[in-house]
Amino acid sequence: MSDPCFKPGLMPFEQAQKALQDAAEQYISKVPRKIRSIPIWEADGNIVASEVISPIAVPGHDNSAMDGYALNLSSDALEQTSFEVIGAAFAGQPFQGELRQGQAIKIMTGAKLPEGANAVEMKENVERASEQQITLQQPARLNANIRRAGEDIELNQTVFVPGHRLSPADVGLLASLGKTEIEVYAPPKVAIFSTGDELKAPGQALSDGDIYESNRYVVITMLRRLGAEVIDLGIIPDDKSAIKDAFLRADAEADLVLSSGGVSVGDADYTKEVLDDIGQVGFWKIAMKPGKPLAFGSLPNSLFMGLPGNPVSATVTFYHLAKRVIDVLSHADVQGSVKFSATTTAKIKKRPGRRDFQRGIAYPNEQGQWVVEPLSQQGSGILSSISRANCFIDLPADNAGYQQGEQVMVEMFAAYLK
Repeated sequence: MSDPCFKPGLMPFEQAQKALQDAAEQYISKVPRKIRSIPIWEADGNIVASEVISPIAVPGHDNSAMDGYALNLSSDALEQTSFEVIGAAFAGQPFQGELRQGQAIKIMTGAKLPEGANAVEMKENVERASEQQITLQQPARLNANIRRAGEDIELNQTVFVPGHRLSPADVGLLASLGKTEIEVYAPPKVAIFSTGDELKAPGQALSDGDIYESNRYVVITMLRRLGAEVIDLGIIPDDKSAIKDAFLRADAEADLVLSSGGVSVGDADYTKEVLDDIGQVGFWKIAMKPGKPLAFGSLPNSLFMGLPGNPVSATVTFYHLAKRVIDVLSHADVQGSVKFSATTTAKIKKRPGRRDFQRGIAYPNEQGQWVVEPLSQQGSGILSSISRANCFIDLPADNAGYQQGEQVMVEMFAAYLK
């Protein structure tokens, strides 16, 4: 049986992704992001704007990978186990001298290797016969336990290219190069509001028929994790004039305007009418579940996306569609999601017609093989299904469901959602 919500005019999911990315790339070609220099302490999550070239080698010298003894081994005497100790080296306090054949120094992890040293033996394998003499429990290996200069990063190596999103490890890498600042793209500005007379902010009293609005809280949190500058316009009532004013204000300040709700076919859904008045809209319905109703278009100065009103639908469409627009507007590399195969622990119900992103909990079983437990409640209004889950079960549009024990494709939640 086919999906009763599927209509032939629905845009295929993959086509919608491409159309959104193309529109964002066209916008950014006309309104490029500014470049700014920021301290590396503030760099996490920012997008690299200029190529970063290493001014030094890392490490800058050969050094010891462990506490022990640096040795001078001869290729003619690799079985030698007795060495004369002539000094010591500590991190930041190198040994000032050269090792000759049969000589050694005591050395600490990270300490510079002296001239002539060609192996390091860990202290646990060494017996100290006297202050000047050590005996190895077994012969050392040539070049063992040595970190070579430039082993991590070579001099003049390209470390980061434009479009790379910086991580905590990247910040440490910049520090290891002696960098104090880095050029990044200024973040895109995203204005967001929700529409609906029934919506109330947490803390307000609920009247009969009211609900607490949650969509903005989910989307704004994801936007901030993605590094966007958020302009929160709050809750807008179902009034055409108020909605138009919100759009005009958002368009004057933002690169992307996100609304939640008001993109279906209800009598009080004014978003499409307003967009027809002040902008251009490709009013799409996407062949995906959850999240079929979605509007996308342009305003005089910005792009626009109308997310569905149901909280799971709003979250899923942002995750799989709006995030791609955010990446382009940020000048970030647009990368596909990482997916893998897992065994479903229960039957999965689905009707052919729409790409379905069901929520599940994936984990390795006792045999170390990945399995996924589909959540029993998959409704578009059940936000707890996102909170409880750690992955999407990605079901193709033509799929008609799976039996327990069959293989399905799993997409683990990215860090900006979970």
